[in-house]
Amino acid sequence: MPSFFDTLTVPAMEIRQSKGRKLYSFAVDGKKIHSFACISRLRRSSRAKLQGYQRPEVIAHIEEIRCYLESPSPMLPNGIIVAFDSRVKFKPAAGANFQTPYSRMGMLSIPVPRSTDVPKPGCIVDGQQRVAAIRDAQIKRFPVVVTAFITDDIEHQTEQFILVNSAKPLAKGLIYELIPNTKTRLPTQLQKRRLSARLLEYLNHHEDSPFHHKIQTPTTPHGPIKDNSVLRMLDNSLSDGVLYKLRREGAPDGGIALMSRILFPFWHAVREIFADAWDLPPKKSRLTHGIGILSLGNIMDHIGLPSVPETDLPAFFRGQLSLLAPFCAWTSGQWHLADQRVSWNDLQNTKQDIAQLTDGLQRLYDQVHYCTTRST
Repeated sequence: MPSFFDTLTVPAMEIRQSKGRKLYSFAVDGKKIHSFACISRLRRSSRAKLQGYQRPEVIAHIEEIRCYLESPSPMLPNGIIVAFDSRVKFKPAAGANFQTPYSRMGMLSIPVPRSTDVPKPGCIVDGQQRVAAIRDAQIKRFPVVVTAFITDDIEHQTEQFILVNSAKPLAKGLIYELIPNTKTRLPTQLQKRRLSARLLEYLNHHEDSPFHHKIQTPTTPHGPIKDNSVLRMLDNSLSDGVLYKLRREGAPDGGIALMSRILFPFWHAVREIFADAWDLPPKKSRLTHGIGILSLGNIMDHIGLPSVPETDLPAFFRGQLSLLAPFCAWTSGQWHLADQRVSWNDLQNTKQDIAQLTDGLQRLYDQVHYCTTRST
């Protein structure tokens, strides 16, 4: 039976870390890395499941590294990090001289596919631009250090990618899209945003969500609403708003299903009451702009948990928002905020303007709600 693989065997050191975690360190010609390791591109399956974790290569940076590699005496001391699947095997060397309490020497066997139709056993977790530069450089070979771990778990690979890259200038949107698919403890600032990132993913990819594919992320790049606008709205509510009351830290989903029972009907009502503004991009509508998402998120929190049956929530929220509709200037006209008149497109995504519209909308809501209540 013909083999679909060649085998690359390299001397390696196995390093044993906590809870059975093992790393493998070895040297290899950088031009060979693409023969056994691929780039796991970030994408969504047909069922909106996140697949992969890598950002696209940065062409200018690769060119800069390539030019350096073609200089007289280049050196790349930083190692490449690769995640291997279980097809890669380590065979320890015999003899106590090759061992310490936490490491041992041996040989690492890496299957190298003979065809592009056969999946490669490795994915590059860190160093994709360096590897691309070595591949393209006009040099015969360039040995590099590789640190690898072996796992068949894509979640483990994703976690390592986040931890390795979170301190570097990596696009925040990419990290926030990856966070919901991990369980490991993350740096403090990312840990705080894990639940809001999971909520954002739920809002963007649940078919019944009013935000379905309207939030701009690396896998939905054409969404008109910026991911950070929705994240800030969710952060605010989870901190001291209506969603804070619905958090369920002991539940597997953190209470996301419960929160959606408020989020879905409220933002469906926003979409219906302000239908024209909802379907326009931020340049033409301040509703889909960060300032609109944040100010209406505040109205959602201000209304709180309504004392009506769940089936009546859509009609309830439509009724509450219809009170505000005559005073809104999302796409034209002027806002009447306290003693000021502000043109609809003069409001920007600044701290001052956000506070002005948020406070103004809340005062308008309280006034019309009070008058409506008095009249009934």
